[in-house]
Amino acid sequence: MIGSSIYLRDRAAFTGGSPQAVYEELWQRGRKGRLRTRAILSGATLLLCGMLVNAVFGIAMALLVAAADAFVHWRVYQASSVWRRGLRGDERMNRLLRYTLERRGHRVLYGRVVPGHGQIDQLVFGPGGLWLIHNEAWHPDTEIAQYGGKLFVDDRTPTKFVRELTARADAAADLISRVAEVPVKVTPVLAVHGGKIAKAPFAADGIVFAPPLKLIRWMSRNPTGDYSPEEVEAIARAAVHALPIGGRLTPPAAAA
Repeated sequence: MIGSSIYLRDRAAFTGGSPQAVYEELWQRGRKGRLRTRAILSGATLLLCGMLVNAVFGIAMALLVAAADAFVHWRVYQASSVWRRGLRGDERMNRLLRYTLERRGHRVLYGRVVPGHGQIDQLVFGPGGLWLIHNEAWHPDTEIAQYGGKLFVDDRTPTKFVRELTARADAAADLISRVAEVPVKVTPVLAVHGGKIAKAPFAADGIVFAPPLKLIRWMSRNPTGDYSPEEVEAIARAAVHALPIGGRLTPPAAAA
């Protein structure tokens, strides 16, 4: 397309009028307001602490308040980075898994397909069980919570989404069990990139939801099975044969 950048993929996040573009524009417009508020907070701290203690203490506290305010706003902005770039978060989760669970002896498969049920972002094999990780990035103002054991996203229940993810994990478990010739259970979990998630990690509709690092810690501390290193390796090999690489919908038998 004429006028489009050859260095960027075709994502809605880079087109005018998309939610990401609008968010970015509003963030830039609010810069003067954030700086004004920071200056007021720092000035008030300087006067108060200078009067109560001394000028040096007042200056130090004013700088501390300014730095804290800048850090809070930076964290808010960074929390939406995946969503702002039009990504789902799977690339970020790939990096985190390589630096955490894989270094502890877990096996991870990336970008596999469950024929008839869609793609798996990551499939983790460890002494404590098997987990199917799905990644989703939401608008920073999106509220993600559970009530009565059911998932609510902005007060709506995404029933179809939950049903499809659960069915994908069950189908993956069935295919791996056939090739491994031992029954295995695959637990679906969801890594939340952005949004406002209440009391993470939490379980809703049989799925655990949490930001990436909290989800990795939860997986380490909440085993769903008990496998030896040899069994982990055997089950991971079975999954390689049972689940084709993303885009290749080859029957499991043909991959053996």
